[in-house]
Amino acid sequence: MKPIKLFYLKNCPFCKRALSYIDELKKREEYKEIVIEMIEESEEPEIADRYDYYYVPTFYVEGEKVHEAGITQDEVEDIFKKVLS
Repeated sequence: MKPIKLFYLKNCPFCKRALSYIDELKKREEYKEIVIEMIEESEEPEIADRYDYYYVPTFYVEGEKVHEAGITQDEVEDIFKKVLS
């Protein structure tokens, strides 16, 4: 399984929504074991500065940006499916 790297800001409404979707999806048996490295951009700027993105939430899988900015639950699920394949 490929780990997901998620860049977010704790006060961002789009990030809060994405985190809610992640929590809901991880309740499903098929997604429970997915590993997400969560990086709060303002708390870890030295890590965030190494990646090419402008908006949060931003998802990376194996160093590849797979989504940037507002996200739907279906799009989060698509990312989950990608890491399981």
